[in-house]
Amino acid sequence: MAHEFESHGESSPAGDPDADYDYRNDTTNRPALVADLEELVDGDVRFDTYTRELFATDASAYKELPIGVVSPVSTDDVVAVMEYCDDNEIPVLPRGGGTSLAGQAVNEAVVLDFKRYMDEFLEIDPEAGVARAQSGITIARLNNHLAPHDLKFAPDPAWGDKSVLGGAIGNNTTGAHSLQYGKTDAYIEECEVVLSDGTQTTFGWVDVEDLHDRATEARDRGSTIEAQVYAEVGRLLHEEAEEIEERYPDLKRNVSGYNLDMLVENARERGEINMGRLMAGSEGTLAIVTEATVSLEPVPEETALVMLTYDGVLPAMRDVAPILEHDPSAVEVMDDVFLELARDNAEFSELVSTLPEGTDSTLLVEFYADSVAEGKQKIANLLADRLPGYEAAVSPDEAGTVTSDETHAVDALEAYDDDRQAKFWKMRKAGLPILLSNTGDDKHWPFVEDTAVPPEKLPEYISDLQDLFDEHDTFAAYYAHAGPGVLHIRPLLNLKSEAGHETMYAISDAMTDLVIEYGGSVSGEHGDGRSRTEWNKKLYGEQLWNTFRDLKSAFDPNWLLNPGNVCGDHDSTANLRYDPSYTFDADFDPVLNWDNENGFQGMVELCHGCAGCTGHQETTGGVMCPTYRAADEEITSTRGRANLLRNAMSGDLPDDVFDEEFITEVMDLCIGCKGCKNDCPSGVDMAKMKAEVVHEYHQREGISLRDRIFANVESLLSLGSAFAPISNWAMQVPGSGWVMEKTAGIARERDLPAFHRTTFEDLMANRDGSTVSLTEANRKALVVPDPYTNYSHPHIGRAAVEVLEAAGVHVQVPDDVSDSGRPAFSKSMLDHARDTASGNVEALAPQIRDGWDVVTIEPSDAVMYQYDYLDLLSGEDAELVASNTYGVLEYVDRFGLDENIDFGEPTETLTYHGHCHQKSVRKDHHAVGVLRRAGYDVDVLDSGCCGMAGSFGYETEHLSMSRAIGDILADQVRDSTGSQVVAPGASCRSQLGSYEFDDGEPPHPIEMVAGAL
Repeated sequence: MAHEFESHGESSPAGDPDADYDYRNDTTNRPALVADLEELVDGDVRFDTYTRELFATDASAYKELPIGVVSPVSTDDVVAVMEYCDDNEIPVLPRGGGTSLAGQAVNEAVVLDFKRYMDEFLEIDPEAGVARAQSGITIARLNNHLAPHDLKFAPDPAWGDKSVLGGAIGNNTTGAHSLQYGKTDAYIEECEVVLSDGTQTTFGWVDVEDLHDRATEARDRGSTIEAQVYAEVGRLLHEEAEEIEERYPDLKRNVSGYNLDMLVENARERGEINMGRLMAGSEGTLAIVTEATVSLEPVPEETALVMLTYDGVLPAMRDVAPILEHDPSAVEVMDDVFLELARDNAEFSELVSTLPEGTDSTLLVEFYADSVAEGKQKIANLLADRLPGYEAAVSPDEAGTVTSDETHAVDALEAYDDDRQAKFWKMRKAGLPILLSNTGDDKHWPFVEDTAVPPEKLPEYISDLQDLFDEHDTFAAYYAHAGPGVLHIRPLLNLKSEAGHETMYAISDAMTDLVIEYGGSVSGEHGDGRSRTEWNKKLYGEQLWNTFRDLKSAFDPNWLLNPGNVCGDHDSTANLRYDPSYTFDADFDPVLNWDNENGFQGMVELCHGCAGCTGHQETTGGVMCPTYRAADEEITSTRGRANLLRNAMSGDLPDDVFDEEFITEVMDLCIGCKGCKNDCPSGVDMAKMKAEVVHEYHQREGISLRDRIFANVESLLSLGSAFAPISNWAMQVPGSGWVMEKTAGIARERDLPAFHRTTFEDLMANRDGSTVSLTEANRKALVVPDPYTNYSHPHIGRAAVEVLEAAGVHVQVPDDVSDSGRPAFSKSMLDHARDTASGNVEALAPQIRDGWDVVTIEPSDAVMYQYDYLDLLSGEDAELVASNTYGVLEYVDRFGLDENIDFGEPTETLTYHGHCHQKSVRKDHHAVGVLRRAGYDVDVLDSGCCGMAGSFGYETEHLSMSRAIGDILADQVRDSTGSQVVAPGASCRSQLGSYEFDDGEPPHPIEMVAGAL
């Protein structure tokens, strides 16, 4: 990689290694700690400012700066770190994906980052139904390994592609299907752990009668802490079992406190306990899990889904208990606040619009079945019971009749095919991002979001909550796991105000009282962390609170493991990311249009840390975030950049946001793919923020020669075209690449585009007008060529014209429009881009009013006209151009123009790679539709950015990153079924051409459509 992320002024020579280390206050002796740990471990040791800030937040409302971060590569590394930290009384925090919602993944400690390296799948025994893996493996990748055996790790958190196995154990994770599968604890067979003194051991099944002997054996081996643990567990089973059975809530979903109820239940029913299951829900406070053996479940043969609609959330809640009698696999609720937000979301508005008028809330009910017919039968039985007037397609005896219960559904939408079911589930799982797309100071915070009560108590509980929120002049959305009684409830608060802090505490206190009154728990899913730890004493009582602390002390005598959590001293309103002392100083006036609440600041503060940008690192789907996929570095993720940008502008970083180091280390590797605009759950637009920040940097520090060259690439290509073929020969002269690299920073390994003396504009000017007369035309289009099409790929422009004219379109090329401004925009030269955009709008708007459409060949140009112009310009003319500009195949598909074309019978199968900018605005499907109607079989890659990103891949310092990203795409192409790869983007074709799939650059899809005429 061209970038290094280890240093920020804290790598000076070590101090006295024997000196006591004051980790809380020391700023001069930290290098001694770093040097000692680097000597001890093979993994990464990073205590620099940027890394510490990157790991100071998770997906919660909290922020706590760690001492430093170690990414171990083995259990031996973990042992070494723990032994050293125990000797020096330094806290340690094991961390996975950083997706925690209660703040348990942030602490003033040495963070052990397991996701970086310790993420291996180790083995599977399909017959026994068990598998073993390291704790840093994501749940999604674990299940990918299990899928060939039709098995799965059953707990299914919504963020399973971001959260890891160790985190699932630490949090006792579950998900939408807990009605069937329960929590993670039920699947732990064995855990390899490192204790707080560095002892490595394995916890699994042990007879209760053998606990004393285990303690003795451990003591004989010199393992004092292990001996204490077995002795304390034996004691609490003997002395505390009655109190545990009495005080623990009778729920499927309780993850507050330590997992003592399962220990007591196993001891009573089996005469043995699983010590590994004590790790479940312990949040890394008892021991560090490095590997785990887990039991597996078969993947269900079929699923059937129905969305029941209601005229209010309370009627929906009253219907939950009767629905549970039908043994569903999941029951999920969405209330009116949620549905209203979904209605305004482009992806889900169509689905919400199909709901009956007056729908206020819905219940999404799923059944597992052995066949489609059985699934339909189960839904028929449910609807006959809960939907008045429903006439089942089965006999009345099988379907049953509507009960006398007062509550029932108003209507129902059924889903049996995979695509429709996936759309239903996607809308439900989009609850968090939909809620968190708010850029104002009032946000939906997760401090009480997963309280749990018995399902039959939900109506009364929700009614009381609504009264509580009314009392505090706020409201919350209700969604998620109604079946087991766990609702995601996020009150709307401004934590930047004193009143917001006071309300947060008051609501937490009152809700704790309510869940106790209804026999519930303060956490049914997301753990104690900083949000709920202080309420455990009220939930469990003084005796069990002390039992928790005794158990913690047995495992961790010095309280070094993730201190403060579960039974510690956390204050739920301390160490918040935002508080009344928070300030934001951008120190410049943004020049782009920010039409969201709070403008540029609102976008900078939008990231809530869910890690959606890191979930694709081990998979290939989606666009975001290409540099993170290639580098696997937090600083290259959207979350990492957003965190550091916010911290710089709020004064938490010593670096100014416009320091060269910040620009180079944080912003430079954002390649402007725009993937986050669509893929980020909250819509964090990092590409746009980078454009603003780097533009201001240019204003202060100037613009490099290379940036000016690439921003004015049309002039460069025009000159090369004018001197072709001499200019092409010059690029082949030995040593020319070296000269380009030394003078302009353009990588010698890259081949620059060849120039054509006859441009696309020349071709159009030399012909005798459009082949389709204006009087006979279906539409009339101004085809605006990008510089690469015009000077280097005129044949692509010619193919576009052939297709359009075959479709009955009258085509012209405007002579008063320059490039779109994309090259300048991509280099953050926003004044230049605005001038270009203004000139183009001035030229095109009158022609659009005269009935002309604007059509581009390059996808990034289309998006520039359609979206980026509205960031640069205001006014009716800019909006007119934006709404009447199309990519060429978008144009054909949008207006059904290919219905006018007679195609031949192509025999090729195509592999289609869409442009990342198209994907960011959900328009990459248009080309696929046209290609298929033209007769091609098309294998559509769920691919990300190609890695060229305009000029990025040509730049010397970015070459290795560009190729690393390109390798991911190349592997997808190799695994595809198409015989010919096609890509609409010039950068994409250039990158793919370097892999020599088709003896050069692959064609633009418009060429394949032209070839099928």
